This record gives sequence, structure tokens and C-alpha cells, in this order.
Amino acid sequence: MTSKVFIDGEAGTTGLQIAERLDKREDISLIRLDDSQRKDPKARKDALLAADIAILCLPDAASIEAYEMAQGESTRLLDASTAFRVNDDWVYGFAEMTAGQDHAIAVAKYVSNPGCYPTGAIGLLRPLREAQMLPSTAAISVNAVSGYTGGGKAMIAEYESDASTGGFVYGTSQGHKHLPEMAKYGMLENQPIFVPSVGNFAQGMVVQVPLHLNTIAGAPTLENVHEALTNHYASNGFVQVLPFDADQGRIEAEAMNGTNTLQLQVCGNADKGQAVLVAVLDNLGKGASGAAVQNLNLMMGVDPATGLGG
Repeated sequence: MTSKVFIDGEAGTTGLQIAERLDKREDISLIRLDDSQRKDPKARKDALLAADIAILCLPDAASIEAYEMAQGESTRLLDASTAFRVNDDWVYGFAEMTAGQDHAIAVAKYVSNPGCYPTGAIGLLRPLREAQMLPSTAAISVNAVSGYTGGGKAMIAEYESDASTGGFVYGTSQGHKHLPEMAKYGMLENQPIFVPSVGNFAQGMVVQVPLHLNTIAGAPTLENVHEALTNHYASNGFVQVLPFDADQGRIEAEAMNGTNTLQLQVCGNADKGQAVLVAVLDNLGKGASGAAVQNLNLMMGVDPATGLGG
């Protein structure tokens, strides 16, 4: 059975990658607009309402507009913006986050695709919270670096024209748009201190969560933390927990590029009671278009790995 899918915002970085993954699939019929129609409200609405599932790759305001267009209609929505990520009427599209999340996505009318940084941070924190190894009041910091493609067309043009030749840190005022979802789905009472940065490479991402284990009730060990992650993701093919090794050596941000894999590692110093939890992912894969295709597959009722390479 063929599903009709419309990508609203197909010309953007995420939209283009989703379209590339879907273009040759025989179980999907893509509804497409000409360049002249992409910003035409009537053409967009007609395409949106003709679709079984519409994927919104838009700025927040345009996603909200599309949502309003779809009210009272049968079209299901998968939104890649930040507009609905902490909205209780939408299902958060991180299928491996907790037991039953994949089923919730499969039956939902509205699904919000996670942010790239939160995918890494929540992927590391949620298992520890569910195992009651980490208190909800824990003071958490998240440090991360992403390839410049995460900044969209303007930043891509900036780097590819050599206007920027180095990395930079940003979001230091702690108002980053990803913080609310990190706190909500990381099951934290307080938002983490989040320090994102951009590297001089196109795509790939490393997210780090340092923990002073000896300040946590029960003083969990590095092995305890690794066991919690391993047990949590035991049956999830797209999340890979590496074998325990406190010193993982050099960790490459681009290691998972071209895949839909979220790779998790437990590093640190047992004698000092210090852990560094590390997530590596493709910011355009599991951090964006790959996750969207995985969620689309779940909503269609097909194998979640369809059209994904890892």
C-alpha cells in the first residue's frame, strides 16, 4: 500500500535529505510543489491536505501555520521544527527513548522530530533517570560540537565560501531552543547548562555529559552507568552502546556520518569518581533526516529501518 507524503520545506537542508531517502521508495508517493509554489499558502495547503503524512521542515512560525491548516483534516504531521517538541498534544519522536515510545509514534497523529543535540543528551540521561541512578535535581552540564550543516543554508554558505574558517562556541546565555526538551525528556527538574559549538567540518556531532559520580547518592560506578545504558537499549537497533572502556581514546565527531546510529560511550576515571558520557551521531542523520524517516516508517506501519543505512 502506497502512502502519500508531502515534505513542506523540501528545499531546506533537512527536507532535501529526507526527499533523497524517500525518492526511490515504491511504498511512498511524494507530493511535490514547483519552486514557484513552495511559498504559496493555497498550494501548500492543498498539498498538505492531500497527503496521508506531511513532514514539516520549516521555521517554527511556518510549522504552526501548517498545523493550523491541518486542523479538522485527516493528514498526520511529522514536524522537524522546535515548535511542538514539548507540547503534550504531540508525541516526541525519539523511538528508543523509553519503552513503548515507538508504539506511541506509530499511532500518533502528530509527531515532533527531536533536535540533534537533545538526541545525544537525552539518549545518555534518560536511562540513568529511569534506573533511578541519577536524581531529577541533578546539576547537569551538556557540552557538544556539531558540524556546520546544523546551522542551515546560511551557515553552510559561510563555511563553504571560507568566510568562516574555524569553530566557535555559542548559546552561552543559556537560552538555547533545545534546552526545554533536554529537561523534559531527560526527566530533569532543572534545565542543564548547555554549551554548544560548531566545528569546521560539514556534519557529525559529539555530545558530552560529565558527571561527578561520587557526589550522587549511592555513588554509582562507571560500570553501573554502562550497565544502565546497555540494559536500556538492549533491543534497539539504532542505538549502540560501545563495550565499556574508561579511556575510549580519540572520539571522532564524524564517526557515525551517513548512518542513523546513535553511538553511546562511558568514559572517565574510576578512582576519582568521574564519568564522561559521550554520544556520537550524524547531526543530519539520527539528528534530523534519518530520525524523520524512522518516525515516518513507524507512522506508516513499516519496518523502522526501511530506507536507512545504519
